[in-house]
Amino acid sequence: MNAQQKKLLLPIAILALGLVSLIGAAFFILRDTGSKSPAAAVGGPFSMIDHHGARVSEASYRGGPMIVFFGFTHCPDVCPTTLFEMSEVLRLFPKERKVAALFVTVDPERDTAEKLKDYLSSFDARIFGLTGPRADVDAMLKTFRVYARKVPQEGGEYTMDHTAIVYLMDKQGRFVNALNMQQPPAQIAREIQRFF
Repeated sequence: MNAQQKKLLLPIAILALGLVSLIGAAFFILRDTGSKSPAAAVGGPFSMIDHHGARVSEASYRGGPMIVFFGFTHCPDVCPTTLFEMSEVLRLFPKERKVAALFVTVDPERDTAEKLKDYLSSFDARIFGLTGPRADVDAMLKTFRVYARKVPQEGGEYTMDHTAIVYLMDKQGRFVNALNMQQPPAQIAREIQRFF
């Protein structure tokens, strides 16, 4: 082997070593994540109390599409507006169609099952309020990747800063996308209709 061949051998060896390292790293990363997409990481198992006082889980709402919104009953504008928009969409589906909407509190200290029942009486009956112990609520917030933070106000009061996304889940409880509630209700209903 002459000097020129030896000079070529070193870069080739370095390149081969780099490729082996890259393939090895890719193998370990793909093995851990499998075929999961970022969308698959939104949603999942939960255990909460509904506004009738019953213990429910994600399985309680399977069999039809589900829309999920996180908020709180002391919310001055975004939450009631979004719940009204959700109601307008739900009213476009016949009562026998299995479609559920969840209003999950980010403020379980104030939002008891009774409080949620009273609050939701102004909206479509297919909207279920979910609450529970703080640990259960926090677990569901984490599962849906929801941000929520208490914001102190004067006189010891507080409000909640939180994610205001409306999640669309398919009938197996898998995340589909975030609904654009600024669209006309009929257009949103058509998007949901695809997942019956």
